Amino acid sequence: MSGTVAIIGGGVIGGGWAARFLLNGWDVRVHDPGPEAASRIEAVISNARRALPGLLDVALPEEGTLHFCDTLAAAVAGAGWIQESVPEDLALKQATLAEIQASCDPGAIIGSSTSGFRPSQLQQEVPRPGQILVCHPFNPVYLLPLVEVVGTDANAGDFLARAQQCLTGLGMHPLHLRQEIDAHLADRLLEAVWREALWLVRDGIATTGEIDDAIRYGFGLRWAQMGLFETYRIAGGEAGMAHFIAQFGPALQWPWSRLTDVPELTPDLVARIAEQSDAQSGAQDVAALERIRDSNLVAMLRALKGQGWGAGQLLAAHEDTLRAGTDLGQSAGEVADPAQPVLTLRRVVPLDWADYNGHMTEAKYLQAFGDATDRFMEMIGCDAAYIAAGGSFFTAETHIRHLDEVHTGTLIEVRTRVLQGGGKKMHLWHEMRAGARLLATGEHFLLHVSLETRRACEASPEIDAALRRFARAQADLPRPEGAGRGIGAPR
Repeated sequence: MSGTVAIIGGGVIGGGWAARFLLNGWDVRVHDPGPEAASRIEAVISNARRALPGLLDVALPEEGTLHFCDTLAAAVAGAGWIQESVPEDLALKQATLAEIQASCDPGAIIGSSTSGFRPSQLQQEVPRPGQILVCHPFNPVYLLPLVEVVGTDANAGDFLARAQQCLTGLGMHPLHLRQEIDAHLADRLLEAVWREALWLVRDGIATTGEIDDAIRYGFGLRWAQMGLFETYRIAGGEAGMAHFIAQFGPALQWPWSRLTDVPELTPDLVARIAEQSDAQSGAQDVAALERIRDSNLVAMLRALKGQGWGAGQLLAAHEDTLRAGTDLGQSAGEVADPAQPVLTLRRVVPLDWADYNGHMTEAKYLQAFGDATDRFMEMIGCDAAYIAAGGSFFTAETHIRHLDEVHTGTLIEVRTRVLQGGGKKMHLWHEMRAGARLLATGEHFLLHVSLETRRACEASPEIDAALRRFARAQADLPRPEGAGRGIGAPR
């Protein structure tokens, strides 16, 4: 799904929304009267271009166009989605939403990024209250997938479903709250931890750095992939959550925390917190910390994707959506011209693929070619179901030539041809390119095996036929330069 989105308000959140939509193929119009709005948003989008594509093992759609509009009316005219991200002032938001409805398409979705106001408050004093709902994201919007979706009885069911479908198409996780409440869900949980942390600093129990260490080295990592209740479910052992509550529930009556109260934010306490926080961050400025944050989040989310867990499971599903309907989603029988090398990989080189020389590490060339081999295996029918039934291909020999360097953020493609195929054997030739530039070649010889005996055996008739179809069709292509070449042998 793509189209035109209007972003009203160009702060950190508005810029994050602009980046999320833009990099997922939407045309983006931005309106913010502030003199620095354009430069702020360009900086956020620059960060997003560096980080977001590397989350995925399939390329994002072609980037949309970005346009800054002098008037709100010009920004919202004809837009299918309008995201209001002006400062957290109820009167300002209500006035802005009324101005949006005066110029926008009545069928457009209007989402508000408000972190605290209820949708019923936003829907006051507007002619079409059912067009407005809360869509509260988390910073950085272009990386963190959660968006809280909150409506009222004024919002039709199909309208809410359409909004959630759109957000899912952006690779986000729309969390629909069944009823409205001040500050929605996640910020209420955050506020509880924040209140207790303020008391711990105020009472001299811990510094800001020590509190952050307790989170990032401990339960924060558990929360990142399982959340709160699933983490405690494990703590309950085989007896489960009931046992956990029976064991630890009485502790809720003990004076462990001060969540029912909050310390007075005196100038002394504010200064102490600010001083500790500045010292904790060292010499890093905000721009550097943002890039460090993004790199860390990419690494964590990619790791979760490899495990198919938490937010990583969402990323994997988004990859499948991006892959569907493209050449990467074809089966062997759907390939229109089997006489040509087939596209088996199209992705951006992620941040964690760089080595100490600043280019893609040699191990990742092998990973990219291995992923291309896996994709080709899927195309000819050697998919998860086939492997579960006991058949697969094992790589017996590999030769990679590194012909040109490639850096993070580069869009690479791998095309694959069959030099020999049929029976037990599959001999593949991969070429990795960035545009017209040949980066590397990979030659791989594989044997079909029985996973029961771990010995070579004939492939199924269906896989054998699909493999031979490519081998026959590509037999007349010129032999690739470097095929069969050993290390150090002349070109």
